[in-house]
Amino acid sequence: MKKFKLFFNIENEEQWLNEQLQKGYRCTHISGLGIYTFEQTDKRYVMRLDYQDNLPKEKLAEYKGIYEDFGWNYLKGPWLSGIRYWQKEDDDQNEIFSDRQSQGQYYRRLMNYSFWLGTVFLAYSFMLYSDAELYHEGLWSMDGSLFWKAFLFETPFVLMKLLPAIMAAFFWRSYFKAYRKHSLLKET
Repeated sequence: MKKFKLFFNIENEEQWLNEQLQKGYRCTHISGLGIYTFEQTDKRYVMRLDYQDNLPKEKLAEYKGIYEDFGWNYLKGPWLSGIRYWQKEDDDQNEIFSDRQSQGQYYRRLMNYSFWLGTVFLAYSFMLYSDAELYHEGLWSMDGSLFWKAFLFETPFVLMKLLPAIMAAFFWRSYFKAYRKHSLLKET
């Protein structure tokens, strides 16, 4: 079974993947285009996601080895995303972060990931919108049904132009959610 889904928040993606596992579908492949491949299973699995930025081959092998020693199976994810997908049979030892410090580091990595992606999309938005109007300039001088036809025709193109700004907002929202969770871990 294949499903298409896009996520801007790693925690929402993890939750959705675990919901699929509870329905009896184990994830076998994740493409960079948001296509998830599942197979039906009778066993109970759990999935956890981690973000590790640009690990060299030696560090990646060490990183994988640590988790595999605890029974986790590495599921290859999108090439440049930095998101690491871990899956294993449910055995009541289902957390990959064993203490508050490692959870805090995880949220700090999520903050960095969201901050830089949000900033890149925001900068791209400023470059894209600095010279151009969203709608064709002649649109506003049209009357009646011609105006509405032209307006409805151009609106999907306007939404596509606004996509980088929308994505920036999603990533910045994700940043603030990770920041709040990181702050709560530091306080208690």
